[in-house]
Amino acid sequence: MELRQLQYVIQIAKEKNFSRAAEKLHIAQPSLSQQLSKLEKEIGILLFRRTTNSVELTHAGSVFVEKAQGILDNVEQLKQELDDLAHMRRGKLVVGSLSTTGSHVLPIVLPIFGRLYPEIEVVLVEDTPSKLEQLTASGQTDLSLLALPLHEPSLEWIPIIEEEIVLAVPPEHPLAKRTKPVRIDELREEPFIVLKRGQGFRQIVLETCEKADFEPRIVFESTNIETVQSLVAAGMGITLVPKMIKRKAPGELAPVYLEFAAPKPTRTLVIASRKGRYLSKAAEAFIDTMNMTTEEHFNS
Repeated sequence: MELRQLQYVIQIAKEKNFSRAAEKLHIAQPSLSQQLSKLEKEIGILLFRRTTNSVELTHAGSVFVEKAQGILDNVEQLKQELDDLAHMRRGKLVVGSLSTTGSHVLPIVLPIFGRLYPEIEVVLVEDTPSKLEQLTASGQTDLSLLALPLHEPSLEWIPIIEEEIVLAVPPEHPLAKRTKPVRIDELREEPFIVLKRGQGFRQIVLETCEKADFEPRIVFESTNIETVQSLVAAGMGITLVPKMIKRKAPGELAPVYLEFAAPKPTRTLVIASRKGRYLSKAAEAFIDTMNMTTEEHFNS
């Protein structure tokens, strides 16, 4: 059994098609099929069920893929440790990020990190919170920028930003001319526009209302916080947004933003990694850079 065979099985399982898997692996399809047959003969177990249109994992194949992913991850971690021990200057760092949050944080962090560590390649992966937690837990990202709470028990995290949450209302809303902070319980009868299930900030909105002893009346849902803000600006309802995501461009269709009375709701952004995973010097440097830059920009 060879490491490349483990990679082949994982790619076939991911693509569910020999042609696409071979293309991604940059090998000929007959060679891929031959290597899989050789491996199955060696271990004496069928890993895939072949059909005319696709291939499906057997139960044994599912177990094999899970273990193979762990082996390859451990090999990659060993390489990173050896690279660090050898003081190699080049490196690669895979960073996961929520798309909207990342668009506000990463443009501040990455230029500074690039100047400090020009030979470290940073690969960005954008996805939903739940997917990023899975990718980080499986070692497919080294670090991920996420918001609490995290639901994957195999992750550990370091707090980066404690960010204020503000109220967004339509320009014609009675509260739009309000000069003093708003209490959350004043929103009891308001129509809310929120993110769909699976989006981390949705839970923060629900919990914020729950602390004020009411359940928000949800009239629209979206997977995109920018769409939510556009709907609010168009007069369809109100919402809560992280302060950094407030729209600021001149002439842009935007809600009116109001601060809450104390105790103000907040969200905590964190850098998450898998518990027990070796963090390369590049990863440690990225965390240090993010701490430094976000402290100056967001917490000052």
